Amino acid sequence: MKRLTLSLCLLSTALFAETPQNYAIQPVPHPGKEALHESFNVISKKGEAKLVFLGDSITQGWSGKGKAVWEKSWAPLGAANFGIGGDRTEHVLWRLDHGNFDGLDPKVIVLMIGTNNTGHQGRPQKELNDAVYHCTAQETALGVKLILEKLKTKCPHAKILMLAIFPRGATPEDKYRQQNEATNAIIRTYADNQTVFFSDIGPKMLEADGTLTKEMMPDLLHPGEKGYQIWTDAIRDTVVGWLNGKQ
Repeated sequence: MKRLTLSLCLLSTALFAETPQNYAIQPVPHPGKEALHESFNVISKKGEAKLVFLGDSITQGWSGKGKAVWEKSWAPLGAANFGIGGDRTEHVLWRLDHGNFDGLDPKVIVLMIGTNNTGHQGRPQKELNDAVYHCTAQETALGVKLILEKLKTKCPHAKILMLAIFPRGATPEDKYRQQNEATNAIIRTYADNQTVFFSDIGPKMLEADGTLTKEMMPDLLHPGEKGYQIWTDAIRDTVVGWLNGKQ
């Protein structure tokens, strides 16, 4: 009996050891981004922003290549940009646990996150004690799901516009684009069309044959000004309607 019990314990330990961690759901800080994170906490404590964009470098890019579009379309609405370059779902989860949105009661949150969960695979990550990063579409989707749950708890009056991860790579055969599409297929099921809404505007950024041009995304990942204008045109009426109390 003792030998059987020991064998079962060893088998259980081995199976546990072979089960990969889902980094996407484990909150961790983003090294080097502390000042930006704290600046969002300052905005949160003021309690003024009724529209917040939350995400990674694609969202942060509203202050870069998307700045002119932002100043014309979103700044007049008092929007706040909570984008941090390189963020993955686990970084956003950490931010939500450490002050982001504390004090805010936004009417609308525009969320897009996950492309770095895909693209950072195979790289050692400092915040993970230099562990080599891995993340499947299913794991990324679980990270997005937890973010939605935290946002609904912290901002119960907000409508959340969850965007599909934008396409990346030159062609539909790009492995990272395909993984993002697999993630999108899962997260779209999280929309309840009451609090959480899903929108996939990626196709608007692609050519008819599914290719992505450098005019649209100069590095085949981050939109240029044209991409930010397409993004704006695709969601502005919906967002403004929600800000004005329309269902």
